[in-house]
Amino acid sequence: MSKRIIASPRRHTLAMLGGALASCRSLSVRAQAGLHLDFENEALGQLPPGITMALTGGGGPVNWTVIEDKTAPAGPKVLAQTSVDRTDNRFPLAILDATAPADVRIGVRFKPVAGSVDRAAGIALRLGDANNYYVARANALEDNVRLYRVVAGHRVQFAGANNKVPSGIWQELAIEARGPRFEVFLNGKSLFTATDTTFSAPGRIALWTKTDSVTYFDDLLVRSLV
Repeated sequence: MSKRIIASPRRHTLAMLGGALASCRSLSVRAQAGLHLDFENEALGQLPPGITMALTGGGGPVNWTVIEDKTAPAGPKVLAQTSVDRTDNRFPLAILDATAPADVRIGVRFKPVAGSVDRAAGIALRLGDANNYYVARANALEDNVRLYRVVAGHRVQFAGANNKVPSGIWQELAIEARGPRFEVFLNGKSLFTATDTTFSAPGRIALWTKTDSVTYFDDLLVRSLV
């Protein structure tokens, strides 16, 4: 079970399903809890507390930081991945430090901004470490949404759908995981379902990009399905 540490009211908001609110520096997503993260109380140019940068694959350092975008849906502050390394097998991660339930719904607003090799936004879940997790991702250069398992750093697609993913526009990607069953949504529309048994235990959640993708994220919502 993840440990919950109460800290300053400026930190990330943990919204309980019953409606109670608490603030915590260490992000905790427990069986009867939900998390809403909008970055509005975070310092510009900084990585928010409770989040760790990581990298699957090769290439140079990743760069996740809070920036301002006045078009953002939840306010002008967003979390952006801004490094532009073109290494092909390179997947920057912004990992929430706390463990989430295995059965969970995760949704996030994203805006694909730039990238000549890729222009991707993803949600990683059941993450054991930077080389082992599931990821649902949308790609604005390919106009598709895919679901992968990443095992020992090796990415394998096991479901997907073709769908328009515009650049420069805020959209919503979401995934529901219940046991071996997964359902992926774009802008509230269910695109596909799939099953896989590789990872069944609770794990961490991360925001994810690929290669030289410059992508903005906002309004992260996590809800336990336990």
